[in-house]
Amino acid sequence: MGRVWGLIALLMCFYRANAAAGPNIIAEPFEVFNQTSAVLRCNLTETTLPVQGSHWLLNGKVIESSKSTEPSPFTSLSLDKITTHSGGKYECVFLIDPPVQQAVEVKTPPHVGAYKHSENGDENDKVLLTCVSHGYPLPSDWSWSKTQADGSLAPIVNNTAEKYEIKSTPNKTTLAITDLSIELDKGEYVCIGVSDLGASSDRIQLRVRSRLAAVWPFLGIVVEVIILVTIIFIYEKRRKPDEIQDDDDSGSAPLKSNSDTNHKEKNVRQRNSN
Repeated sequence: MGRVWGLIALLMCFYRANAAAGPNIIAEPFEVFNQTSAVLRCNLTETTLPVQGSHWLLNGKVIESSKSTEPSPFTSLSLDKITTHSGGKYECVFLIDPPVQQAVEVKTPPHVGAYKHSENGDENDKVLLTCVSHGYPLPSDWSWSKTQADGSLAPIVNNTAEKYEIKSTPNKTTLAITDLSIELDKGEYVCIGVSDLGASSDRIQLRVRSRLAAVWPFLGIVVEVIILVTIIFIYEKRRKPDEIQDDDDSGSAPLKSNSDTNHKEKNVRQRNSN
């Protein structure tokens, strides 16, 4: 029994020695919270393996400008201007065998924006309003409201009488409105995204058109054609008597000319006979 415990103790010591000798990365800072700029640093320690280079990842994608072939156990990344688009999960990667990496989270407040700030829909039809968000972490909760006449916001409940349908993912939310009504549904809608670092919102103006709105352009063209045909008809009717009179005048002129010619020929014959 004592030999078994001795063997177990020996194996534990061997495991701890190997664990202590394994590579370790010290990141500084470990987390960036709501800052405008930062310098991310990583230091590789407790390893005797050769370093063949390093680079940084952002949300799993390699940052090309961070690639290095220097055999250094130290790497850094400067973020001169942190925005909602530059927030995310950064990772420093050291190229040893096998590669090791350490994550550094750069957190920013959410920024919600409407896909389109103005939407049009036809009466009795369906319309889809969309908002997206940037930042890290992305919103964990989405909601929709409608602006009232007094400026207050009335929350929209999902699937209320099958009129509203809200679908959300961390980076996007949509509000589908069916059976549109000019009186009830037109107005301003607000989408709100909330994360651990705060809330953000944007507004969408919805206009609801009458179903006859699409017919008006066609009716306008028909009226224009009718007016044009009427004008042409009246013009032709008024100029027709004038043309007839002109034709009569032109027909009588040759007769007058022939009579004069015959009279002259008769006079010539009379002179010749004398």
